[in-house]
Amino acid sequence: MQINHFFTAIFLFLSLFTFSNEKPNIIVIYTDDQGAGDVSALNPNARFKTPNLDRLVNEGVAFTNGHSSSSVCTPSRYGLLTGRYSWRTILKRDVIGSDRNCLIRKGRMTLASMLKENGYNTAMVGKWHLGMQIPGNNPQTRDWSKPIEDMPLDKGFDYFYGIPASLNFGILAWFEGRYAKVPPTMFTSKKRNDRHVDYRVMPPYSEVKDTKVSFEVAPDFIDNQCLTRFTDKAIDWLKTKVTDAKKGKPFFLYLPYTSPHYPVCPLPKYKGQGECGAYGEFIIETDDHIGRIMKLLKDSGVDDNTLIVFTSDNGPERSWDLRIEKFNHDSRGGFRGGKRSVYEGGHRVPFIVRWPKGIKKSGRRWDSPVGQVDLLATFADIIGVSLPDNAGEDSQSFFPVLQNKTYQRLPLINKADGSGDFRFAITKGNWKLIMHDQEHELELYNLKKDPAETKSIAAENPKIVEELTQKITKIFVSGRTTEGKAQKNDTGYWKDLTWITKEEYKLQHAK
Repeated sequence: MQINHFFTAIFLFLSLFTFSNEKPNIIVIYTDDQGAGDVSALNPNARFKTPNLDRLVNEGVAFTNGHSSSSVCTPSRYGLLTGRYSWRTILKRDVIGSDRNCLIRKGRMTLASMLKENGYNTAMVGKWHLGMQIPGNNPQTRDWSKPIEDMPLDKGFDYFYGIPASLNFGILAWFEGRYAKVPPTMFTSKKRNDRHVDYRVMPPYSEVKDTKVSFEVAPDFIDNQCLTRFTDKAIDWLKTKVTDAKKGKPFFLYLPYTSPHYPVCPLPKYKGQGECGAYGEFIIETDDHIGRIMKLLKDSGVDDNTLIVFTSDNGPERSWDLRIEKFNHDSRGGFRGGKRSVYEGGHRVPFIVRWPKGIKKSGRRWDSPVGQVDLLATFADIIGVSLPDNAGEDSQSFFPVLQNKTYQRLPLINKADGSGDFRFAITKGNWKLIMHDQEHELELYNLKKDPAETKSIAAENPKIVEELTQKITKIFVSGRTTEGKAQKNDTGYWKDLTWITKEEYKLQHAK
Protein backbone atom coordinates (compact mmCIF):
# COMPACT_ATOMS: atom_id res chain seq x y z
CA MET A 1 0.00 0.00 0.00
CA GLN A 2 2.82 2.39 0.86
CA ILE A 3 4.51 1.57 -2.47
CA ASN A 4 1.30 2.41 -4.34
CA HIS A 5 1.08 5.77 -2.52
CA PHE A 6 4.72 6.44 -3.41
CA PHE A 7 4.18 5.83 -7.14
CA THR A 8 0.97 7.83 -7.09
CA ALA A 9 2.84 10.77 -5.58
CA ILE A 10 5.58 10.47 -8.21
CA PHE A 11 2.98 10.34 -10.99
CA LEU A 12 1.23 13.45 -9.70
CA PHE A 13 4.52 15.31 -9.38
CA LEU A 14 5.54 14.45 -12.95
CA SER A 15 2.09 15.40 -14.21
CA LEU A 16 2.33 18.80 -12.56
CA PHE A 17 5.83 19.29 -13.94
CA THR A 18 4.71 18.43 -17.47
CA PHE A 19 1.63 20.62 -17.19
CA SER A 20 3.61 23.64 -15.94
CA ASN A 21 6.01 23.37 -18.88
CA GLU A 22 3.34 23.16 -21.56
CA LYS A 23 3.90 25.80 -24.24
CA PRO A 24 1.16 28.42 -24.29
CA ASN A 25 -0.92 29.35 -27.29
CA ILE A 26 -0.14 32.97 -28.22
CA ILE A 27 -2.32 35.68 -29.75
CA VAL A 28 -1.01 39.17 -30.50
CA ILE A 29 -3.82 41.66 -31.17
CA TYR A 30 -2.49 44.88 -32.70
CA THR A 31 -4.67 47.93 -33.20
CA ASP A 32 -3.81 50.91 -35.35
CA ASP A 33 -3.48 54.46 -33.94
CA GLN A 34 -5.07 53.62 -30.57
CA GLY A 35 -3.89 55.87 -27.77
CA ALA A 36 -3.10 55.13 -24.14
CA GLY A 37 -6.37 56.80 -23.12
CA ASP A 38 -8.57 54.59 -25.30
CA VAL A 39 -9.02 51.74 -22.81
CA SER A 40 -11.65 52.50 -20.18
CA ALA A 41 -9.98 50.49 -17.40
CA LEU A 42 -6.85 52.60 -17.85
CA ASN A 43 -8.59 55.95 -18.26
CA PRO A 44 -11.24 56.83 -15.66
CA ASN A 45 -12.28 59.77 -17.85
CA ALA A 46 -12.85 57.74 -21.03
CA ARG A 47 -16.09 58.63 -22.80
CA PHE A 48 -16.81 55.03 -23.81
CA LYS A 49 -16.47 51.57 -22.27
CA THR A 50 -14.21 48.75 -23.44
CA PRO A 51 -15.37 45.77 -21.33
CA ASN A 52 -13.27 43.14 -23.10
CA LEU A 53 -10.08 45.16 -22.96
CA ASP A 54 -10.92 45.93 -19.34
CA ARG A 55 -11.13 42.20 -18.72
CA LEU A 56 -7.63 41.77 -20.14
CA VAL A 57 -6.44 44.47 -17.73
CA ASN A 58 -8.20 42.98 -14.71
CA GLU A 59 -7.10 39.42 -15.45
CA GLY A 60 -3.58 40.14 -16.65
CA VAL A 61 -0.77 42.68 -16.39
CA ALA A 62 -1.25 46.21 -17.73
CA PHE A 63 2.09 47.71 -18.78
CA THR A 64 1.28 51.38 -18.28
CA ASN A 65 4.73 52.36 -19.56
CA GLY A 66 4.61 50.18 -22.69
CA HIS A 67 5.94 51.53 -25.98
CA SER A 68 5.78 50.97 -29.69
CA SER A 69 9.22 51.35 -31.23
CA SER A 70 8.10 54.22 -33.46
CA SER A 71 5.34 56.78 -33.64
CA VAL A 72 4.12 55.52 -37.04
CA CYS A 73 2.94 52.26 -38.52
CA THR A 74 5.51 50.35 -40.58
CA PRO A 75 8.50 50.84 -38.25
CA SER A 76 6.50 49.69 -35.22
CA ARG A 77 5.29 46.55 -37.02
CA TYR A 78 8.82 45.67 -38.01
CA GLY A 79 10.02 46.09 -34.44
CA LEU A 80 7.18 44.05 -32.98
CA LEU A 81 7.72 41.11 -35.34
CA THR A 82 11.55 41.06 -35.34
CA GLY A 83 12.67 42.46 -31.98
CA ARG A 84 14.88 44.89 -33.89
CA TYR A 85 14.45 48.62 -34.44
CA SER A 86 13.41 49.47 -37.99
CA TRP A 87 15.85 52.36 -38.29
CA ARG A 88 18.56 49.70 -38.50
CA THR A 89 17.05 48.78 -41.90
CA ILE A 90 16.88 50.83 -45.10
CA LEU A 91 13.72 52.55 -43.78
CA LYS A 92 14.91 55.64 -41.93
CA ARG A 93 11.75 57.73 -42.11
CA ASP A 94 8.01 57.41 -42.63
CA VAL A 95 6.18 54.27 -43.77
CA ILE A 96 6.12 52.19 -46.93
CA GLY A 97 3.37 51.56 -49.47
CA SER A 98 1.59 48.40 -50.51
CA ASP A 99 3.73 47.17 -53.37
CA ARG A 100 7.47 46.89 -52.68
CA ASN A 101 10.05 44.49 -51.29
CA CYS A 102 9.24 43.40 -47.76
CA LEU A 103 11.14 45.32 -45.10
CA ILE A 104 11.79 42.03 -43.28
CA ARG A 105 14.70 40.55 -45.18
CA LYS A 106 14.92 36.89 -46.09
CA GLY A 107 16.34 34.89 -43.18
CA ARG A 108 15.48 37.45 -40.51
CA MET A 109 13.87 35.74 -37.51
CA THR A 110 10.33 36.82 -36.72
CA LEU A 111 7.87 35.92 -33.99
CA ALA A 112 6.20 33.58 -36.48
CA SER A 113 9.34 31.86 -37.76
CA MET A 114 10.73 31.35 -34.25
CA LEU A 115 7.48 29.86 -32.99
CA LYS A 116 6.94 27.78 -36.12
CA GLU A 117 10.41 26.26 -35.73
CA ASN A 118 9.40 25.32 -32.19
CA GLY A 119 6.24 23.45 -33.04
CA TYR A 120 3.58 26.15 -33.42
CA ASN A 121 0.85 26.52 -36.03
CA THR A 122 1.10 30.15 -37.17
CA ALA A 123 -1.30 32.60 -38.82
CA MET A 124 -1.56 36.27 -39.62
CA VAL A 125 -4.97 37.86 -40.22
CA GLY A 126 -5.30 41.59 -40.85
CA LYS A 127 -3.18 44.51 -42.00
CA TRP A 128 0.44 43.76 -43.01
CA HIS A 129 2.04 47.09 -44.12
CA LEU A 130 5.60 45.78 -44.32
CA GLY A 131 5.77 45.44 -48.08
CA MET A 132 5.02 42.58 -50.44
CA GLN A 133 5.81 41.97 -54.10
CA ILE A 134 2.57 42.29 -56.06
CA PRO A 135 2.83 41.14 -59.70
CA GLY A 136 2.94 43.76 -62.42
CA ASN A 137 3.79 47.45 -62.41
CA ASN A 138 0.81 48.86 -64.28
CA PRO A 139 -2.39 48.86 -62.19
CA GLN A 140 -4.51 48.55 -65.31
CA THR A 141 -2.69 45.48 -66.66
CA ARG A 142 -1.70 43.51 -63.55
CA ASP A 143 -1.91 39.73 -63.86
CA TRP A 144 -3.75 38.70 -60.71
CA SER A 145 -3.35 35.02 -61.57
CA LYS A 146 0.30 35.26 -60.49
CA PRO A 147 1.20 34.75 -56.81
CA ILE A 148 2.31 37.48 -54.42
CA GLU A 149 5.87 36.99 -53.16
CA ASP A 150 7.95 38.27 -50.22
CA MET A 151 4.95 38.44 -47.92
CA PRO A 152 3.69 36.91 -44.64
CA LEU A 153 3.84 33.32 -45.91
CA ASP A 154 7.57 33.89 -46.47
CA LYS A 155 8.13 35.26 -42.95
CA GLY A 156 7.05 32.29 -40.85
CA PHE A 157 3.26 32.35 -41.19
CA ASP A 158 1.47 29.20 -42.34
CA TYR A 159 -1.72 31.11 -43.16
CA PHE A 160 -2.45 34.67 -44.28
CA TYR A 161 -5.69 36.57 -44.78
CA GLY A 162 -5.73 40.34 -44.96
CA ILE A 163 -4.78 43.50 -46.77
CA PRO A 164 -1.34 44.70 -47.89
CA ALA A 165 -1.24 48.05 -46.04
CA SER A 166 -3.34 50.87 -44.60
CA LEU A 167 -6.59 51.76 -46.33
CA ASN A 168 -5.02 54.96 -47.71
CA PHE A 169 -2.26 53.08 -49.56
CA GLY A 170 -4.55 51.68 -52.12
CA ILE A 171 -4.32 48.09 -53.23
CA LEU A 172 -7.49 47.06 -51.49
CA ALA A 173 -8.86 43.53 -51.70
CA TRP A 174 -9.36 40.52 -49.46
CA PHE A 175 -6.17 38.53 -49.91
CA GLU A 176 -5.95 34.91 -48.79
CA GLY A 177 -2.65 33.10 -49.16
CA ARG A 178 -0.84 34.54 -52.17
CA TYR A 179 -3.91 35.61 -54.12
CA ALA A 180 -6.75 38.12 -53.98
CA LYS A 181 -10.07 36.32 -53.51
CA VAL A 182 -11.60 38.93 -55.84
CA PRO A 183 -8.89 40.86 -57.76
CA PRO A 184 -8.72 44.66 -57.30
CA THR A 185 -9.50 45.54 -60.91
CA MET A 186 -11.47 48.71 -60.20
CA PHE A 187 -10.47 52.19 -59.01
CA THR A 188 -11.60 54.74 -56.47
CA SER A 189 -10.47 57.84 -54.62
CA LYS A 190 -11.22 58.93 -51.07
CA LYS A 191 -14.88 59.69 -50.48
CA ARG A 192 -16.38 62.00 -47.90
CA ASN A 193 -16.96 60.54 -44.43
CA ASP A 194 -20.17 61.94 -43.00
CA ARG A 195 -19.31 60.64 -39.51
CA HIS A 196 -15.72 61.83 -39.08
CA VAL A 197 -13.08 64.28 -40.29
CA ASP A 198 -11.42 61.72 -42.58
CA TYR A 199 -12.64 59.70 -45.59
CA ARG A 200 -14.33 56.48 -46.72
CA VAL A 201 -13.40 53.70 -49.15
CA MET A 202 -16.72 52.32 -50.40
CA PRO A 203 -18.67 51.84 -53.66
CA PRO A 204 -19.42 53.04 -56.21
CA TYR A 205 -16.11 52.21 -57.89
CA SER A 206 -14.90 52.98 -61.40
CA GLU A 207 -13.50 50.72 -64.10
CA VAL A 208 -11.19 53.53 -65.25
CA LYS A 209 -8.32 55.14 -63.33
CA ASP A 210 -8.87 58.91 -63.14
CA THR A 211 -6.28 61.67 -62.97
CA LYS A 212 -6.64 62.04 -59.20
CA VAL A 213 -4.99 59.77 -56.65
CA SER A 214 -6.76 56.46 -57.20
CA PHE A 215 -6.79 53.25 -55.25
CA GLU A 216 -6.90 49.84 -56.87
CA VAL A 217 -9.90 48.16 -55.29
CA ALA A 218 -11.84 44.93 -55.58
CA PRO A 219 -15.55 45.33 -56.36
CA ASP A 220 -16.47 43.52 -53.13
CA PHE A 221 -14.21 45.60 -50.86
CA ILE A 222 -15.78 47.97 -48.31
CA ASP A 223 -13.75 49.62 -45.56
CA ASN A 224 -16.21 48.98 -42.71
CA GLN A 225 -16.06 45.21 -43.30
CA CYS A 226 -12.42 44.87 -42.21
CA LEU A 227 -12.98 44.18 -38.52
CA THR A 228 -15.75 41.65 -39.09
CA ARG A 229 -13.91 39.78 -41.84
CA PHE A 230 -10.64 39.66 -39.94
CA THR A 231 -12.30 38.38 -36.78
CA ASP A 232 -14.37 35.82 -38.71
CA LYS A 233 -11.27 34.48 -40.48
CA ALA A 234 -9.24 34.44 -37.26
CA ILE A 235 -11.97 32.44 -35.51
CA ASP A 236 -12.28 30.04 -38.45
CA TRP A 237 -8.53 29.39 -38.34
CA LEU A 238 -8.44 29.03 -34.55
CA LYS A 239 -11.25 26.45 -34.66
CA THR A 240 -9.11 24.27 -36.93
CA LYS A 241 -6.15 24.43 -34.51
CA VAL A 242 -7.82 23.88 -31.15
CA THR A 243 -7.50 20.09 -31.35
CA ASP A 244 -3.81 20.42 -32.19
CA ALA A 245 -3.35 22.77 -29.24
CA LYS A 246 -4.95 20.29 -26.87
CA LYS A 247 -2.60 17.58 -28.18
CA GLY A 248 0.53 19.67 -27.59
CA LYS A 249 0.93 21.64 -30.83
CA PRO A 250 0.08 25.23 -29.83
CA PHE A 251 -1.00 28.06 -32.10
CA PHE A 252 0.25 31.59 -32.73
CA LEU A 253 -2.10 34.17 -34.20
CA TYR A 254 -1.03 37.68 -35.18
CA LEU A 255 -4.21 39.78 -35.53
CA PRO A 256 -3.45 43.37 -36.61
CA TYR A 257 -6.74 45.26 -36.93
CA THR A 258 -7.21 48.39 -39.05
CA SER A 259 -9.02 50.35 -36.35
CA PRO A 260 -9.13 53.07 -35.17
CA HIS A 261 -6.90 54.27 -38.06
CA TYR A 262 -8.66 56.35 -40.71
CA PRO A 263 -11.21 55.76 -42.14
CA VAL A 264 -13.17 55.82 -38.90
CA CYS A 265 -16.11 53.74 -40.08
CA PRO A 266 -17.99 51.86 -37.34
CA LEU A 267 -20.84 49.67 -38.48
CA PRO A 268 -24.28 51.33 -38.27
CA LYS A 269 -25.31 49.07 -35.35
CA TYR A 270 -22.82 50.94 -33.13
CA LYS A 271 -24.17 54.41 -33.85
CA GLY A 272 -24.94 56.28 -30.64
CA GLN A 273 -22.94 53.99 -28.37
CA GLY A 274 -20.59 55.76 -25.97
CA GLU A 275 -20.17 59.52 -25.72
CA CYS A 276 -17.31 60.12 -28.15
CA GLY A 277 -18.89 60.14 -31.59
CA ALA A 278 -17.84 57.79 -34.39
CA TYR A 279 -14.35 57.33 -32.94
CA GLY A 280 -15.71 55.97 -29.68
CA GLU A 281 -18.10 53.73 -31.60
CA PHE A 282 -15.17 52.38 -33.63
CA ILE A 283 -13.26 51.49 -30.46
CA ILE A 284 -16.39 49.86 -29.02
CA GLU A 285 -16.76 47.78 -32.20
CA THR A 286 -13.10 46.75 -31.96
CA ASP A 287 -13.60 45.76 -28.34
CA ASP A 288 -16.59 43.62 -29.33
CA HIS A 289 -14.49 41.69 -31.84
CA ILE A 290 -11.82 41.09 -29.22
CA GLY A 291 -14.60 39.72 -27.04
CA ARG A 292 -15.51 37.29 -29.83
CA ILE A 293 -11.94 35.97 -29.86
CA MET A 294 -11.96 35.57 -26.07
CA LYS A 295 -15.30 33.74 -26.16
CA LEU A 296 -13.97 31.28 -28.74
CA LEU A 297 -10.98 30.53 -26.51
CA LYS A 298 -13.23 29.87 -23.52
CA ASP A 299 -15.78 27.80 -25.45
CA SER A 300 -12.96 25.71 -26.95
CA GLY A 301 -11.33 24.98 -23.60
CA VAL A 302 -7.98 26.61 -24.41
CA ASP A 303 -8.42 29.93 -22.64
CA ASP A 304 -6.37 29.05 -19.56
CA ASN A 305 -3.14 28.45 -21.45
CA THR A 306 -3.51 31.12 -24.13
CA LEU A 307 -1.30 34.18 -23.76
CA ILE A 308 -2.90 37.30 -25.26
CA VAL A 309 -0.91 40.45 -25.94
CA PHE A 310 -2.94 43.54 -26.79
CA THR A 311 -1.21 46.71 -27.94
CA SER A 312 -1.18 49.41 -30.66
CA ASP A 313 1.32 50.51 -33.30
CA ASN A 314 1.51 54.16 -32.17
CA GLY A 315 -0.44 56.92 -30.49
CA PRO A 316 -3.66 58.52 -31.76
CA GLU A 317 -4.07 60.36 -35.04
CA ARG A 318 -4.17 64.17 -35.02
CA SER A 319 -7.94 64.32 -34.50
CA TRP A 320 -7.27 63.64 -30.80
CA ASP A 321 -7.48 67.38 -30.15
CA LEU A 322 -11.01 67.55 -31.59
CA ARG A 323 -12.13 64.77 -29.23
CA ILE A 324 -10.78 66.69 -26.25
CA GLU A 325 -12.62 69.81 -27.36
CA LYS A 326 -15.93 68.19 -28.30
CA PHE A 327 -16.22 65.15 -26.02
CA ASN A 328 -13.68 65.78 -23.24
CA HIS A 329 -11.96 62.51 -24.18
CA ASP A 330 -8.15 62.43 -24.35
CA SER A 331 -7.00 59.49 -26.49
CA ARG A 332 -3.40 60.25 -25.50
CA GLY A 333 -4.09 59.48 -21.84
CA GLY A 334 -2.81 62.89 -20.75
CA PHE A 335 0.57 62.56 -22.44
CA ARG A 336 2.13 65.10 -24.80
CA GLY A 337 1.85 64.69 -28.55
CA GLY A 338 0.26 61.93 -30.59
CA LYS A 339 0.98 59.92 -33.70
CA ARG A 340 4.32 60.92 -35.35
CA SER A 341 5.56 62.61 -32.17
CA VAL A 342 8.70 61.81 -30.19
CA TYR A 343 6.82 62.72 -27.00
CA GLU A 344 5.06 60.05 -24.93
CA GLY A 345 1.71 60.43 -26.67
CA GLY A 346 3.32 59.25 -29.89
CA HIS A 347 4.53 55.87 -28.67
CA ARG A 348 3.26 55.12 -25.15
CA VAL A 349 0.33 52.90 -26.02
CA PRO A 350 -2.02 50.35 -24.43
CA PHE A 351 0.08 47.27 -23.64
CA ILE A 352 -1.73 44.42 -21.87
CA VAL A 353 -0.83 40.77 -21.35
CA ARG A 354 -3.29 38.14 -20.14
CA TRP A 355 -2.33 34.50 -19.54
CA PRO A 356 -4.41 32.84 -16.81
CA LYS A 357 -2.12 29.85 -16.41
CA GLY A 358 1.17 31.69 -16.60
CA ILE A 359 0.79 35.05 -14.84
CA LYS A 360 1.33 35.23 -11.11
CA LYS A 361 -0.86 37.72 -9.27
CA SER A 362 -3.06 38.92 -12.10
CA GLY A 363 -4.70 42.34 -12.13
CA ARG A 364 -1.40 44.13 -11.61
CA ARG A 365 -0.05 47.23 -13.33
CA TRP A 366 3.60 47.54 -14.25
CA ASP A 367 4.77 51.15 -14.42
CA SER A 368 8.37 50.73 -15.62
CA PRO A 369 9.32 50.77 -19.32
CA VAL A 370 8.86 47.83 -21.68
CA GLY A 371 8.78 47.78 -25.47
CA GLN A 372 7.02 45.93 -28.25
CA VAL A 373 10.45 44.92 -29.51
CA ASP A 374 10.57 42.73 -26.38
CA LEU A 375 7.98 40.22 -27.56
CA LEU A 376 10.48 38.04 -29.43
CA ALA A 377 12.78 37.57 -26.44
CA THR A 378 9.82 37.16 -24.08
CA PHE A 379 8.17 34.43 -26.14
CA ALA A 380 11.53 32.70 -26.60
CA ASP A 381 12.09 32.85 -22.84
CA ILE A 382 8.66 31.38 -22.13
CA ILE A 383 9.17 28.39 -24.43
CA GLY A 384 12.81 27.89 -23.45
CA VAL A 385 14.58 29.02 -26.62
CA SER A 386 17.84 30.98 -26.82
CA LEU A 387 18.04 33.65 -29.51
CA PRO A 388 21.11 33.75 -31.77
CA ASP A 389 23.23 36.91 -31.89
CA ASN A 390 21.70 37.97 -35.22
CA ALA A 391 18.08 37.91 -34.04
CA GLY A 392 16.10 40.12 -31.67
CA GLU A 393 19.06 42.45 -31.18
CA ASP A 394 16.92 45.00 -29.34
CA SER A 395 14.62 42.53 -27.57
CA GLN A 396 14.71 41.90 -23.82
CA SER A 397 12.43 39.36 -22.15
CA PHE A 398 9.88 40.74 -19.70
CA PHE A 399 8.84 37.23 -18.64
CA PRO A 400 10.03 38.05 -15.08
CA VAL A 401 7.26 40.66 -14.84
CA LEU A 402 4.65 38.01 -15.64
CA GLN A 403 6.19 35.88 -12.88
CA ASN A 404 5.96 38.84 -10.49
CA LYS A 405 9.73 39.08 -10.15
CA THR A 406 12.07 42.07 -10.22
CA TYR A 407 12.90 43.44 -13.66
CA GLN A 408 14.62 46.46 -15.18
CA ARG A 409 14.50 47.26 -18.87
CA LEU A 410 17.63 48.27 -20.76
CA PRO A 411 17.34 51.70 -22.43
CA LEU A 412 14.49 52.02 -24.95
CA ILE A 413 14.76 54.02 -28.17
CA ASN A 414 11.82 55.88 -29.72
CA LYS A 415 11.48 58.05 -32.78
CA ALA A 416 9.43 60.94 -34.14
CA ASP A 417 8.29 60.40 -37.71
CA GLY A 418 6.45 63.15 -39.51
CA SER A 419 5.66 66.84 -39.81
CA GLY A 420 9.36 67.57 -40.30
CA ASP A 421 10.36 66.00 -36.98
CA PHE A 422 12.51 62.84 -37.08
CA ARG A 423 14.22 63.04 -33.70
CA PHE A 424 15.26 60.08 -31.57
CA ALA A 425 14.77 59.64 -27.83
CA ILE A 426 16.29 57.30 -25.28
CA THR A 427 14.47 56.32 -22.08
CA LYS A 428 16.21 54.67 -19.14
CA GLY A 429 14.10 54.25 -16.05
CA ASN A 430 12.46 57.61 -15.32
CA TRP A 431 14.82 59.59 -17.53
CA LYS A 432 14.11 60.44 -21.16
CA LEU A 433 16.55 62.31 -23.38
CA ILE A 434 15.37 63.64 -26.75
CA MET A 435 18.27 64.22 -29.11
CA HIS A 436 18.63 67.57 -30.86
CA ASP A 437 18.28 68.27 -34.56
CA GLN A 438 18.64 71.36 -36.74
CA GLU A 439 15.40 72.87 -35.39
CA HIS A 440 15.14 71.53 -31.83
CA GLU A 441 17.28 71.77 -28.73
CA LEU A 442 18.25 68.77 -26.64
CA GLU A 443 15.46 67.93 -24.16
CA LEU A 444 15.57 65.95 -20.92
CA TYR A 445 12.61 64.91 -18.77
CA ASN A 446 12.06 63.00 -15.56
CA LEU A 447 8.93 61.12 -16.57
CA LYS A 448 8.02 60.18 -13.01
CA LYS A 449 7.87 63.83 -11.97
CA ASP A 450 6.78 65.26 -15.34
CA PRO A 451 4.99 62.59 -17.41
CA ALA A 452 3.46 65.26 -19.67
CA GLU A 453 6.96 66.53 -20.60
CA THR A 454 6.15 70.14 -19.83
CA LYS A 455 9.63 71.48 -19.03
CA SER A 456 13.03 70.25 -20.16
CA ILE A 457 15.64 69.98 -17.38
CA ALA A 458 18.63 69.23 -19.61
CA ALA A 459 20.63 72.26 -18.46
CA GLU A 460 20.32 71.26 -14.80
CA ASN A 461 21.46 67.65 -15.38
CA PRO A 462 24.56 67.57 -17.60
CA LYS A 463 25.81 64.24 -16.18
CA ILE A 464 22.57 62.47 -17.04
CA VAL A 465 22.61 64.02 -20.51
CA GLU A 466 26.15 62.75 -21.04
CA GLU A 467 25.36 59.27 -19.70
CA LEU A 468 22.29 58.84 -21.92
CA THR A 469 24.11 60.26 -24.95
CA GLN A 470 26.82 57.64 -24.52
CA LYS A 471 24.24 54.89 -24.16
CA ILE A 472 22.21 55.86 -27.24
CA THR A 473 25.40 56.16 -29.27
CA LYS A 474 26.47 52.65 -28.29
CA ILE A 475 23.05 51.23 -29.13
CA PHE A 476 23.19 52.78 -32.58
CA VAL A 477 26.73 51.93 -33.58
CA SER A 478 26.91 48.41 -32.08
CA GLY A 479 23.82 47.20 -33.94
CA ARG A 480 22.09 46.02 -30.77
CA THR A 481 20.72 46.98 -27.36
CA THR A 482 21.20 43.64 -25.64
CA GLU A 483 24.40 41.85 -24.74
CA GLY A 484 25.98 39.77 -27.48
CA LYS A 485 28.14 40.01 -30.55
CA ALA A 486 27.97 43.40 -32.26
CA GLN A 487 25.86 43.43 -35.42
CA LYS A 488 25.86 45.64 -38.49
CA ASN A 489 23.02 47.98 -39.27
CA ASP A 490 21.76 47.57 -42.83
CA THR A 491 23.11 50.95 -43.98
CA GLY A 492 25.85 53.40 -43.22
CA TYR A 493 25.48 56.76 -41.50
CA TRP A 494 22.30 58.78 -42.08
CA LYS A 495 21.52 62.42 -41.45
CA ASP A 496 19.13 61.97 -38.50
CA LEU A 497 22.06 60.91 -36.28
CA THR A 498 22.67 64.53 -35.36
CA TRP A 499 24.69 63.80 -32.20
CA ILE A 500 27.17 61.49 -33.99
CA THR A 501 29.50 62.58 -36.77
CA LYS A 502 29.84 60.50 -39.91
CA GLU A 503 33.45 59.74 -39.02
CA GLU A 504 32.54 58.62 -35.47
CA TYR A 505 29.83 56.34 -36.80
CA LYS A 506 32.16 54.74 -39.34
CA LEU A 507 34.90 54.26 -36.79
CA GLN A 508 32.70 52.70 -34.10
CA HIS A 509 30.42 50.73 -36.44
CA ALA A 510 33.49 49.08 -38.00
CA LYS A 511 34.60 47.61 -34.65
